[in-house]
Amino acid sequence: MQNRPGGQARVRLPGEPRTVGCVRTELGKMLTFNIMCGRTESQRSMPEKRTATSPPRLSRVLGLWDLVIYGIVLIQPVGAIGPFGLANKMSAGHVTVTILIALVAMMLTAVSYGRMAGLYPAAGSAYTYVGRGLNPHLGFVAGWVMFLDYLMIPIVSVIYGALSLQRVVDNLAPGVAHRLAAALGLPMAAQRAEFVFWVILLVGLLTFLNLRGIKWTARANELLAVVMCLVIVVFVVQAIRYLWSHQGWAGLISTTPFYNPATFNLRAIGTATSLAALTYIGFDGITTLAEDVKEPKQTVPRAIVLVCLLIGLCAFLQVYLAQQVWPDYTQFKDLDTAFFDVGKLVGGEFLFNAMALVLAVACFGSALTGQVGAARILFGMGRDNALPRVFARLDHRNNPVLNIWLIGVLSLVGALVLNYEKAATLINFGAFLAFMGVNLAVIREFYFRPPAGHQRRWAADLLVPALAFLFCLAIWCSLPLPSKYLGGIWCAVGLAYTAIKTRGFRTAPARIDLTVE
Repeated sequence: MQNRPGGQARVRLPGEPRTVGCVRTELGKMLTFNIMCGRTESQRSMPEKRTATSPPRLSRVLGLWDLVIYGIVLIQPVGAIGPFGLANKMSAGHVTVTILIALVAMMLTAVSYGRMAGLYPAAGSAYTYVGRGLNPHLGFVAGWVMFLDYLMIPIVSVIYGALSLQRVVDNLAPGVAHRLAAALGLPMAAQRAEFVFWVILLVGLLTFLNLRGIKWTARANELLAVVMCLVIVVFVVQAIRYLWSHQGWAGLISTTPFYNPATFNLRAIGTATSLAALTYIGFDGITTLAEDVKEPKQTVPRAIVLVCLLIGLCAFLQVYLAQQVWPDYTQFKDLDTAFFDVGKLVGGEFLFNAMALVLAVACFGSALTGQVGAARILFGMGRDNALPRVFARLDHRNNPVLNIWLIGVLSLVGALVLNYEKAATLINFGAFLAFMGVNLAVIREFYFRPPAGHQRRWAADLLVPALAFLFCLAIWCSLPLPSKYLGGIWCAVGLAYTAIKTRGFRTAPARIDLTVE
């Protein structure tokens, strides 16, 4: 285990080289994106001078646009494709409004994350900020719900990857699912049988690859990000061409996606926003690079806000054009993959297949890294006595085999039991609880006990984080009840466990190491 400045340790398995970061991207000068294995210290240029007794610190070499590019690669510009159909139905045709509401909440929260990253520049997360800014036990709760997100990422990725592959196969070979189900005599509908087949295949393949220690490379993520951007550019151009040729200016400029008096409903929009917010999840990953950044107190907040703004504008353009092209959400073949149908309408078979295949590959890569990431967090929690020591076992390759199998089984069961909506909103359950905690931590750290030399400002230190908290609370309260029940059970288990471990909250809670290498 390697300790970070500020007290947060990172998961490093025995026999692995010491690393200088958990998530990097090789953009610009020194930005390396390596979700799984980081970069060894011997490969780092421009190291900071340090004595034998000084704690290890990362070189501050990254600028504003390094972080912005990294954030866009991390979140990816296609985040609105998944929630589009469901959010469109849930909001009664106002999905564009949900994207904008979520953007406001995320930008306000992004300011809070940036300020906490400046206050605690050691690479951290909501777990660090809530634990230091509010209370260690609340920090444990934040870490516990964040761990739920890590568990759900492979499930959501497998579900959407299977749905994407299903649509591609059905488009290229119509009727093959029905013939296969009939030949095998499966006791389920043909579409369901095909989905189960793809889920089992994906989970089996990613589990096999992770057991063999094969990693999804940084270059693959960068290449996928470029391809996704190209697909989105093609969609935007084709959608504009389609609307202009069919409706002229009336097709390109309309207020209906923002307000349709026949269907406008604030409660429905709030519920849909709780799903559409998935578009922005992951922006907080930028704070993990705080130790690498020049002038982190100014650069990190600006970068996070800029990333949220750029992703939001990209998502807004996509869903606005998609709504204009296909205004009747009741006519989609499959709400989970509705955006593919819009792409087919404006760009034909090529754009449909390109979207589905790119999303399928991206989901597989996300599931591959998500599974081993969750497995290694389990390893760290077992090693540090936050969970039973059985989770700290390794094989001869230094792989947490038991944990990989466990996450694989959970991914399989979760993908077959949950649908895309339930799995996605369960991620948002944990994310928005963490967001609320960070916003409260900003109020306490900057308004009620300002750092030395900081002049208390009512608007910046109280009003902005309070508004961000209220926005996040409203979105969290709008989550569907099943997500609240499942998330509530998860929180109750975590609270009960830490209450026992800390003798009724009288001692410090176990540390949850949420860094992955």
